[in-house]
Amino acid sequence: MNQNSMPTARDLMTSRVQTVPPSAPVTDIARLLCDRGISAVPVVDTHGAVLGVVTEADLIRRLAGREDAPIGWFRSLFIDPASRAERYARTHGAVASDIMTEGALTVSPFATAAEVAHMMEQRNVRRLLVTESGRLVGLISRADLLRALMASAKAPEEGLPDERIRIAVIEAMKNEPWADGTFTAVVVKEGVVTFEGYSQHEGIKRGLHVLAMSVHGVKGVVDNTQPLPVGLMSGV
Repeated sequence: MNQNSMPTARDLMTSRVQTVPPSAPVTDIARLLCDRGISAVPVVDTHGAVLGVVTEADLIRRLAGREDAPIGWFRSLFIDPASRAERYARTHGAVASDIMTEGALTVSPFATAAEVAHMMEQRNVRRLLVTESGRLVGLISRADLLRALMASAKAPEEGLPDERIRIAVIEAMKNEPWADGTFTAVVVKEGVVTFEGYSQHEGIKRGLHVLAMSVHGVKGVVDNTQPLPVGLMSGV
């Protein structure tokens, strides 16, 4: 891992990924997930190109489909035939290509840990496939990102001048629209940051605490701010 920059997907990914071909029987896939203790498996062709993913949800959907009630003639008039056919294929399919979720989310090996984390959060997924030139090269999970988080943790720098720390905190506040310093003063003594004055919201107080602790050399944070008076708030 490159110690001088944020790690990439290639640095963090698992390169030995269990895969299945599109012709893999559903029963074999279910057994594979149970035996390996995994919740999904990529479906790839003979060239290693990703076709889709079979997840636990796909297998459970197939099982649940057995309880689908027959649709009457009248109700069938209001149901999209294509959607119903898709549902039937997924709940009755016998092989991976029948039940898999197509369009698997992928990232480049050169995506940073932050970019990967952002995509996982936005798409609400636990893992992403790493592909290069269309071929599967690895898999990165939330657990892998935790390793990046631990690796990025740095011990506080000792002996930094208080004024240098104060300026760094103020500069960090300027980069955050919510951290308006109009009514908040920053005081630093022996590495401890103290916020004085007024704060508009408890959420902002929490944000300022985290912001200050992220500045190198900060040993602690004290928040002495008070709720912003109504008179001042109306003028904000």
